[in-house]
Amino acid sequence: MLKKRLAIIAWLLVFGVGLLLGLFVPHWAGVGGTTRVYSSAALLQQVKTLSELVTVQYVIERTVVVEVPPDGVLRQMFAGENRLLMLAHGIVKAGLDLSQVQAGDLQVSKKKVVLKLPPAQITDAYLDEKQTRIIERSTGFLREFDKDLEQTTRQSAVDDLRRAARAGGILRDADQRARTQLKTLFQQLGFEEVEFR
Repeated sequence: MLKKRLAIIAWLLVFGVGLLLGLFVPHWAGVGGTTRVYSSAALLQQVKTLSELVTVQYVIERTVVVEVPPDGVLRQMFAGENRLLMLAHGIVKAGLDLSQVQAGDLQVSKKKVVLKLPPAQITDAYLDEKQTRIIERSTGFLREFDKDLEQTTRQSAVDDLRRAARAGGILRDADQRARTQLKTLFQQLGFEEVEFR
């Protein structure tokens, strides 16, 4: 029984020493763990593969009213106007188009990278059809049904969502988040200092 215990202890000791040697000898000998060196061209290619980096998404609700009065004074007095009231639930996305980055926009110096970023832009704006709904629709007396009124209202709603997102600071938020994400990426690649222009 004692021999068996000693054999197990000896085996664990040999295994432990082997494990430690496997972990630390390559480090002491300078083998493995090589430092990667990125050229500006290689790093530029990495950045451009990100292409359209969408960093912010705003969800906005707006009430949109489109009123179309009839032509002519007499018709305005008697015919009435076509009107549509819509609760628009939309999504606006913004980010940076990194495919615009050129060779002169990226500089690599040892452990430092300097990148000139393109301006943030709205990349997409659309209505969520499941949550967008028409609250009221009216056709004026003696007026024809306007089949294009709903489409016009939807386009007006998307334009309004874009304006509201801009006013709410979506471009500023997209720029800040892109900088944070790119800084994290560069740090993971081994750069210690990241600067944006």
